[in-house]
Amino acid sequence: MPIKTLKMIAPITGLYILLFSTNIGYSQNIQWPSFRGPNGTGISDGYPLPVSWDIENSKNILWKTSIPGLGLSSPIIWEDKVFVSTSVGEKRDQTIKPGLYGNIQSVNDNSIHHWIIYCLDKNTGRILWEKVAYTGVPKIKRHTKSTHANSSLATDGKHVVAFFGSEGIYCYDMNGTLLWSRNFGILDSGYFVAPQAQWEFGSSPIIYNNMVIIQCDVQKDSFIAALNINDGSTLWKTPRSDVPTWSTPSIHVSDGTAQVVVNGYKHIGGYDAVTGQELWRMDGGGDIPVPTPVIYGNIAFITSAHGPKAPIYAVKLDARGDISLRDGETSNKHIVWSRTRDGAYMATPLVYGDCLYVCELHGVLSCYGIGTGKVLYQKRLGGGAFTASPVAGDGKIYINSEDGDVYIIKAGPDYQVLGRNSLDEISLATPAISEGIMIFRTKDNLVAISQSSPTQLDK
Repeated sequence: MPIKTLKMIAPITGLYILLFSTNIGYSQNIQWPSFRGPNGTGISDGYPLPVSWDIENSKNILWKTSIPGLGLSSPIIWEDKVFVSTSVGEKRDQTIKPGLYGNIQSVNDNSIHHWIIYCLDKNTGRILWEKVAYTGVPKIKRHTKSTHANSSLATDGKHVVAFFGSEGIYCYDMNGTLLWSRNFGILDSGYFVAPQAQWEFGSSPIIYNNMVIIQCDVQKDSFIAALNINDGSTLWKTPRSDVPTWSTPSIHVSDGTAQVVVNGYKHIGGYDAVTGQELWRMDGGGDIPVPTPVIYGNIAFITSAHGPKAPIYAVKLDARGDISLRDGETSNKHIVWSRTRDGAYMATPLVYGDCLYVCELHGVLSCYGIGTGKVLYQKRLGGGAFTASPVAGDGKIYINSEDGDVYIIKAGPDYQVLGRNSLDEISLATPAISEGIMIFRTKDNLVAISQSSPTQLDK
């Protein structure tokens, strides 16, 4: 594909601090290896990040590269390589419908599609390689605000893993050589009360300790599993009794024990990362869980929305057994605090400093004290819908609306808008950050934004 470039052109306790220092990869400012970066934190500190840019006038725009087809997978980064996936249909009128609406219907498109992985140079946007993983008619339909390539890739610097739901999982080396692939049959994600409404798969794989961990909550035979990253063989597979979810797992390590933390409607919980054995569980989620659990020290912040509940939970990760709240409870021995109606529908929350930030679909950003759940502020960012998850660095929080407006908020308990800039296209994917370069995915492009000194690129 041709490359289109522009000219370069509540204070926290000592306990929290001690435990937070053990979080996986938080200090890594170069790698953004999976959805939302190191262990889903959404944070890359240590480099200046821009407050303003202008795509039309090439201000602070490092590069812009066209990506064909439709994909909501977020870009990932390892050193100087950027990876992203897409699905290219043979129909020319492929569209995504952004906005606030309640249509549950699927898109009828039985044309041939090509599922493709792209590798780009982080500094220039030049496409280094592209690989077609699968070609065929999609086995599951998508929602009007969904694509056939929703799941973000994952890498450990040696492998690149792509999960395309019913079309299978594929593992490549860093040069694009296919190492192995597997298929788990039909993975039907859709509204469980209306099975005819198929919305496509959305959970992203993660890599931990030479394992590829996948969460497959679907209409039938849900499971969570760990695969050997070297050959794709199953290390363990644990059944789950839950409705379809679109959440990506997180990893927590304490005292040498690693657990996989997952969101859900009937089954929020933790699993032993080595054996797949269930460690703890709770119910009480929203009935369409999408956000990824965010881990801060020994606490997991878990949110969801839709249906009768839109909760936020702060869960201690030394929990064991069923820790579900009883009627009328907002906390117990294992749940530090909770809120019943302030949860996020689509966006994964962000913990930055001593604040928890939760962005609701209609654009209300709430800031809470992480230790108590106290509301520090609740402010509406702007109109339209917000699907992408917030990311942070350099004391700033970045949140892009579906309309492509990026709001830059000063981190801290006081609400202050530092800037608002446009991506000039709709944007539903979460951006990636590496060494002061922010990479946003719009409907048709990857756009790299940086306030560092511009470099001249050939068109």
